[in-house]
Amino acid sequence: MTVQLITDKGKETVNPGFYPAVNERGHAHLERCYQCVACSSGCPSAYQMDYPPHQLLRMVQLGLKERVLNSNTYWICLSCETCATRCPNDVEIVKVMDTLREISLEEKRTGSTKLPLFHSTFLGDVKMFGRIYELGMILWFTVFSGNIFKIKSLAQDAVLGAKMFARGKLAILPHRIKGQKAIKRIYELTEKTG
Repeated sequence: MTVQLITDKGKETVNPGFYPAVNERGHAHLERCYQCVACSSGCPSAYQMDYPPHQLLRMVQLGLKERVLNSNTYWICLSCETCATRCPNDVEIVKVMDTLREISLEEKRTGSTKLPLFHSTFLGDVKMFGRIYELGMILWFTVFSGNIFKIKSLAQDAVLGAKMFARGKLAILPHRIKGQKAIKRIYELTEKTG
């Protein structure tokens, strides 16, 4: 049976299994959210999101899977946990955002945003070097995102990179950390269990 909900976007299909799946998978306690807006009012990146955290949580509760997964909110989330700290009901909002990222990647619903590519490039650097190697990350992201063919963008990046290098803010070679094998082991364990 298809259920439709009339929203500010018109008629939207409700996916009744979406809310329980996100709630259970993320162990988030979404049933506790009563829309007090504390999460959104404290979020440092809410101004960049198409829906602030409290609205995204409500859309998950309503089963608006399409709108939720087409949003950029969970990709822009910094996972700083300000929202969870401010939540009076201990809703694990960051776990919801992580769960939505996972579902989005599993269902190949990344749309036109390059945020998932940036996300995987960033994590790949941490896995390889134990920390971020800024120059390598920028280069990989530029190649894989297709920006390598945008000459104007490349020129602007090169000028900015030269300034950063001159000020000692950008290293040519990656810095290695102690315990790099332990970091790789953490990744291996999470990939097996994830």
